[in-house]
Amino acid sequence: MVSWALPGIGAVATQSIAEPAYGPRLLDRLAGGEAPREALDELLAADEQARFRQVAMVDGSGTVAVHTGEGCIPEAGHVEGDGFSVQANMMASPEVWPAMAEVFGAAEGPLARRLLAALEAAEAAGGDVRGRQSAALLVVPAIGEAWEKVADLRVEDHPEPLAELARLLDLCDAYGVATEGDDLVGEGRHAEAAERYRRASELIPDSDELLFWAGLGVAHGGDVEEGAGYVRRAIELHDGWRELLARLDPEIAPGAEPVREALGIARSGT
Repeated sequence: MVSWALPGIGAVATQSIAEPAYGPRLLDRLAGGEAPREALDELLAADEQARFRQVAMVDGSGTVAVHTGEGCIPEAGHVEGDGFSVQANMMASPEVWPAMAEVFGAAEGPLARRLLAALEAAEAAGGDVRGRQSAALLVVPAIGEAWEKVADLRVEDHPEPLAELARLLDLCDAYGVATEGDDLVGEGRHAEAAERYRRASELIPDSDELLFWAGLGVAHGGDVEEGAGYVRRAIELHDGWRELLARLDPEIAPGAEPVREALGIARSGT
């Protein structure tokens, strides 16, 4: 309900006594060419509950508009920065959003990691006066289709939501690297693809799924012995991968047949 974003258009956060409609409506206005401040002010002017809303938005060029209504439950406020905004309400301390801005502005690396760092800074500065329960992180590419996302993660109810969000982001990153491998296979760059698959499995070494698909990718890249080793470890963690390996069509997974031969597993239905 809080986070909304579209590639090339912008992002919206609607919170406090939240009105979810701000998200899609503001994105529609941005897509139609309205400036963030103009779009936000028009929606607020028509909202009888505007004083309770907290809404922030940034367009594709980095222009920011923010509103923290005077009726938001303390502590509440926001900080605008170069191409970003941080905002919070119902906080234990008024130091929360300045801490977020400082850490986000100084952080390096992918946007998702910088956002996570800002959330962790908020918690360290006191966090929500009610305690911890949920967290979310949404990142979309600068250019792309409406359905494309870099990360779309939610923790609805957890005693340590930021730790769980960090775990999910690690998984997201690992699967992103594996997807790069898939793309390289499509381009016929099998050796480079195999390196991506290896890297993905190293990022989350206890993931039997990543081990399995990395093994097939490495085998397709030419190292059947190493690839079969990955798949063997995946099967040791969960025997269901043995059955899936037996079912896979070579057109879907070209590395499956040599791995089956290496492990002595027959293809189903043959």
